[in-house]
Amino acid sequence: IVTTIENAVAAVAPEHSRQIAPFIGSIWIFLVIANLVGLVPGMHSPTRDLSATAALAILVFLSTHWFGIRIQGLKNYLRHYLTPSPILLPFHLISEVTRTVALAIRLFGNMMSGHLIVALLVSLAGFLVPTPLMALDLLIGLLQAYIFTLLSIVYIGAALRSDERDSTHAKTLESAP
Repeated sequence: IVTTIENAVAAVAPEHSRQIAPFIGSIWIFLVIANLVGLVPGMHSPTRDLSATAALAILVFLSTHWFGIRIQGLKNYLRHYLTPSPILLPFHLISEVTRTVALAIRLFGNMMSGHLIVALLVSLAGFLVPTPLMALDLLIGLLQAYIFTLLSIVYIGAALRSDERDSTHAKTLESAP
């Protein structure tokens, strides 16, 4: 599991995988446990509550900026919000907020619907009938943990690559006639 997480982080941010992998691994382990707790009768998954998924999304939002500033420096990190044009700053800020909201709602909606369907079938049909759906819910829980952490890796990697994009854009502008 550790090697898989390190390889996933290294694929997006190879130079900084040692710094990012513990954070990503912690999120994945938490999400797997939180998603699978809902399969135990009488227990509720924390990820079926919007406040928990929003807190995780905000944690990813803050860590994206933390790693970006820590690795590139404040000035270089903030510069990518003004490129290619300062007029696009509001759109950059809106995209940051909507990305965080989408991350929270995606996890919440998928986990809530899966647990709700299994709970309804258990209450209507007994414990043996929804067993295949509980197996599907297990798969959905693992898949949602994977998707959430993969998107976190992509968002952090994009924040770290903003400096590379800005320098490439500047070189392109300098070489233009």
